[in-house]
Amino acid sequence: MRKEEEEQEEDKDKDLQELEDMTSNINITPPNYSQPEPVTEEEFPKSYKQNSTQEDQLLHMAENFRCQYVHLHPERKPLLLCPLNECGAKKFVSTTVRPTLLPYPEMYSWEGCASLVCDYLCLDPLDPPYNLPRQLLSPTWVLQNRRGTSFDFSTLLCSFLLGAGYNAYCVSGYAVKDMCLLDQSRQECPLKVRQETEKVEEKKKQTKKYSVKPVRDLRSGFQKQQEAQRQAELDAIMEKKKEEEERLKAERERPPPDPLLGQRVHCWVLILSGSRDVPENFFVDPLTGKSYPTGDPAFLGIESVWNHQNYWVNMQSCHSGCVEMTFDLSDARRWEVLLPGDTALAMTVMKMQQESEDPDEEEEDEPKVFEMPQTWVKPIIISQNDMETRCPGGKKVIMYKRAKLEKFAPYLMPNGMITCLTTFTDLECTQATAVRQWFQNRQDHLQERELDLVSNVTLERFRPGRSHALKSHRYFTMDLETERQMEFYSHARPDGLAERQDFTSEMIERYEERPDFLYYRHVLFHKREGDPPKGLEDHDHRHVKKIVERFNRDQSKPANEDVAERIFLVSENRIQLTYHREDDRIVAAWRSFVKPNNLGDQQNQQSFTHDMVSTYQVDPFEKPSKHLTMYELLVSLSNEEETVTHRVMESEAEVWEILTMRLQEENNIELLISIYNTARNDKARLHREALERMAIEERLRQEEKELDYLIPFLNQLDSPEILTRELALQLRNDCMAAFKQQIIDKTTLIQARFERETQQLEEKQQWYQKNQLSMTGQEEEEYLAFCSSTMFRIHTLKLRLNRQKEEAPLKYLAMDQKLRQDPRLAKFL
Repeated sequence: MRKEEEEQEEDKDKDLQELEDMTSNINITPPNYSQPEPVTEEEFPKSYKQNSTQEDQLLHMAENFRCQYVHLHPERKPLLLCPLNECGAKKFVSTTVRPTLLPYPEMYSWEGCASLVCDYLCLDPLDPPYNLPRQLLSPTWVLQNRRGTSFDFSTLLCSFLLGAGYNAYCVSGYAVKDMCLLDQSRQECPLKVRQETEKVEEKKKQTKKYSVKPVRDLRSGFQKQQEAQRQAELDAIMEKKKEEEERLKAERERPPPDPLLGQRVHCWVLILSGSRDVPENFFVDPLTGKSYPTGDPAFLGIESVWNHQNYWVNMQSCHSGCVEMTFDLSDARRWEVLLPGDTALAMTVMKMQQESEDPDEEEEDEPKVFEMPQTWVKPIIISQNDMETRCPGGKKVIMYKRAKLEKFAPYLMPNGMITCLTTFTDLECTQATAVRQWFQNRQDHLQERELDLVSNVTLERFRPGRSHALKSHRYFTMDLETERQMEFYSHARPDGLAERQDFTSEMIERYEERPDFLYYRHVLFHKREGDPPKGLEDHDHRHVKKIVERFNRDQSKPANEDVAERIFLVSENRIQLTYHREDDRIVAAWRSFVKPNNLGDQQNQQSFTHDMVSTYQVDPFEKPSKHLTMYELLVSLSNEEETVTHRVMESEAEVWEILTMRLQEENNIELLISIYNTARNDKARLHREALERMAIEERLRQEEKELDYLIPFLNQLDSPEILTRELALQLRNDCMAAFKQQIIDKTTLIQARFERETQQLEEKQQWYQKNQLSMTGQEEEEYLAFCSSTMFRIHTLKLRLNRQKEEAPLKYLAMDQKLRQDPRLAKFL
């Protein structure tokens, strides 16, 4: 037995040595080929590199138009007609505009289109700023690189607006320095302005229409006249002083004079009225996304406008900017058109011809007009991921006048912040006064946070859906027994709580739409002897001193029985009731109780006497209540006092719970991810990957079952069910020999393919050396493509041969080990 095993080991070592010798004899010699430098330019479509016959004809017409324009108006600056694109080909500006409607709801309005363009791209200022750009890149290239000049911005925005149904045009003209360089440091932040407007409107809503008239002024008219005169003089002095301060402030903040005023070239978008219910013409600056009236002083002049259909040159004077300019493009005296086949002009000419033609004259064939060629730009596409990322890198910072606005893409910041507005007191933006942040996709439903850095007050606003129906939280610190104010979604709470104000020694709660008509509760606490607790873990309830509750009118009860105010003087052991006032009365009824000691204890209770209750009845003819009725009312009020005190303790506990939860949420911030967002939902992605991995493993197990490497050799035996040691050794040797031959055949096949590819490359190189001088450009491109693909295949075959050489012995040993472990042969080997 030992001798046979030694012989098997010698045979295996011999086979391994043979395999190593066979693979080591294979020499991989790559061909000596000096490949030319690869072309780095992106593979653009043919329309980006070449012009069609119609485009060439349009270029000739544009050149003829330019020559006539220069001859008639030599004092004016050149027009932007046929700039170069990214491939160096001349393209007419109108063919660069491609009307596109993206499948996103925000792209259906001009505000959404302008906001996307200004956020998506970064500005490359014109250099020099008084010359037109030599290149006008396609919108697809601009979207890919996320950079461009104002002309690239306008082309992209005009394409979106035309796709959305607006009558939009690109405008080439002149603007002020701040607009051309995208300098908004002297402009008010739109978000800040909108915020201030909302506060003013909220104050107006809170102002009551009907209020109590003030006390009558009993002073003499002469005194009031003298005081009014003195007050007017003081107001005039203060107003004059204020105007002087504002003038000095504006003088300090005034920018230095621009030596290139009126010469800085800029491009923006014009939207004409009519389509999409636009009431009047207006401009849109693509760099900021803001709209301006056509007479805004920031726009100093216009040279030309164009869209995807035609090109117009402005023939009006721009000495006063665009204030007196008329935008009726069908007016040939004010706007010179390039293609006479414009739709508006064609309709005007047709109308004039119909009015002047003689009905007896024979109809003549109308001459065909030249139409604008189709755009050469590829379809404009923005993916959903790019729409969410929006800004380059997912972040954008804009500096305004005393404000800094930061925009973030969703899920970019760990705390879910998407916008941050910081306001300052100085123009250099060094002394911050307030910070306002907006959030999205927060697990705690946090929507907005305001931090006043002067008073250190924080205000947080929440979306509906969080615990306790918390709507807003205003606080100084998160410590206990500090001033704070909480608002709640009252309709989502069973107790109807709308607001809670918590102070060191008092707490105020307001309710809405309660069945018991309670709308106000004011609790006073005794002052603590020591320091208040700072941590949430060592809190305890405060001792109640006084509770005041107020109720709305219950029309089902008489006014003198409907409680309007209920006061529990816990420290004084007294209870006061004030009833609602009747419509024909000017005062209200009230009752005051003094609680006897040990009320409710039948054995030690102090007796209830008439001195313990005081009553005021508005109607003197009304019968006084009985002594027993007063006692029963006192007992019920005492029970109510215990209930209300317990509810006050519950309110304190709720405050502690909210604060504890907020601290935990801020320490472990979690963002909500939709189950349909497979890119960010890790749980869904891991589950999907686990299912795919299980499916692959199951398929591999099934394939292993179907593939049995011993079946071809067992079929050669007469009775494969009965095996002996000799038959097992024969099966093992036959299987290993077949496996060895398979490895050799595979290696030989790879070697043959490698040699064939090398030979073809060498023959192609020799052909290139002979015909190099007489080859055309297309043949040279085909040669380079052939060499590149052949070298790729040679490199692949080289890697496969090296891997085959390294893995052949390991595969042979693995196969031998697999045969020895096979349950059918293991007991014999």
